[in-house]
Amino acid sequence: MTIELHSTAPENAAPPLHPLIARLCAQTDAPVLASDEIDAWASRPGRALLVFTEDPVMYRETLDLAVIVPELAQAFRSPEGAAFRVGVLLQKAARAAAARYGFRRWPAVVMLTDGKYVGAIDGLREWQEYLDLLGPLLTAPPTRAPTVGIAVNAAGGAPACH
Repeated sequence: MTIELHSTAPENAAPPLHPLIARLCAQTDAPVLASDEIDAWASRPGRALLVFTEDPVMYRETLDLAVIVPELAQAFRSPEGAAFRVGVLLQKAARAAAARYGFRRWPAVVMLTDGKYVGAIDGLREWQEYLDLLGPLLTAPPTRAPTVGIAVNAAGGAPACH
């Protein structure tokens, strides 16, 4: 007798969320955003914190950040409500969107207001650093995202950026 096993999951289905990332989403009502959903989600009025995750096996700090972000959301909550909404980018979407925000270390968070870049905190930080860096981002105006610079040689000139 031969038994054939068939998966009920589609071939291109996303892997299940790590329990700590699922907890982050549940505690902050954060959607997991695909690359093509970021702009529509971020452009809603108000402050938004994009959480850029990476493979938690290669970047264990991703799981630390998954625990920290709900605590940050609570720390900056006022009687009127949340100071910012949270969206989560998993590895594929995070890698696709990372270059447009110019951060250099994983994991990272990017603050937006009305869909416009305000600032980023990359790499894992101490709690007080998060408080000290995130607080000013909540009142800062939008600015140009620091993309990765590429040296350009003008004809007969010295290398320059832009």
